[in-house]
This record gives sequence, structure tokens and C-alpha cells, in this order.
Amino acid sequence: MSRRRRTPRRRVLPDPVYHDIVVTKFINGIMKKGKRSTAEQIFYLAIDHIEKKTGKNGLETFQKALENVKPVLEVRSRRVGGATYQVPVEIRSERRQALAIRWIIGFAGERSEKTMAERLGAELAAAAGNDGASVKKKEDTHRMAEANKAFAHFKW
Repeated sequence: MSRRRRTPRRRVLPDPVYHDIVVTKFINGIMKKGKRSTAEQIFYLAIDHIEKKTGKNGLETFQKALENVKPVLEVRSRRVGGATYQVPVEIRSERRQALAIRWIIGFAGERSEKTMAERLGAELAAAAGNDGASVKKKEDTHRMAEANKAFAHFKW
């Protein structure tokens, strides 16, 4: 990591279908080995899958799912006098979004549906309804931060 200055943030262009930057970031999270068209196809099929299954707007369901999965607190390890404490800290908005995207994609891959588009659609639908593995991960993270509230005075 450079000590001279912070690296500038790259601007992400909005996706061609929904004209949304968050959708582009999500597609970038799905993408492997630079195969953007495959990642886009997976995402758009997942949105279609949500619309067919629930009858609701797919993009709104996606946004609701992302909001339900975004964590507010997390624990960071802090070494104080030979002991390591798990200190609860608030998460920046950019990191919240990145964690939510990572968790949804990760837990979608572990589901048992046949194609990745179906898995992703099912995980997004579950997260929008406040259940599913990604929402459980958020709750576990919050529970861990709540349990270590006593060490909050070690914040830096």
C-alpha cells in the first residue's frame, strides 16, 4: 500500500439495461476471468427468474435484497497489551455495499438450484424477504458486534 497518497477511485459506468451503477458492481462481482457477457447474462436471467416466480419488479427486489443484507456493524481485531480484542466498529457505506454483494453472490453459489442464474434469483428473492443465508450472515455479524460491545472503547 502506497504511503504517498490515496489511490483515486475508479468510476464505474452504469449497466446498459437498467442504467444503474450498483447493478454494474454486482455484475463485476459475478464476473470470473473477465467474462462480462456471461456475468451479465447470469444477472439478467436471475432478474427474469425473480419476476416470473414472485410477480414483482425484479430490479426493486434486487435493491430490497441488497438493503436487507447490508451490515451496519462488524468486529475488527485490535491488539492491546498482549491481548487481542474483537472491537465493534461501524462500516463505511462503500464497504457495506461491497460486503452485501460478496455475500449474496457467495451464498447463491452454494445453493442447490441447477443454474447460477436460478441460484442467484432464489438467493435475491430470499434476501428480499429477509431470509436466506446472506441475511443470516449479516445477523451473525451484528450478533458478534453486539456481544463484543464491552470492548467498544478500544476503537481507534
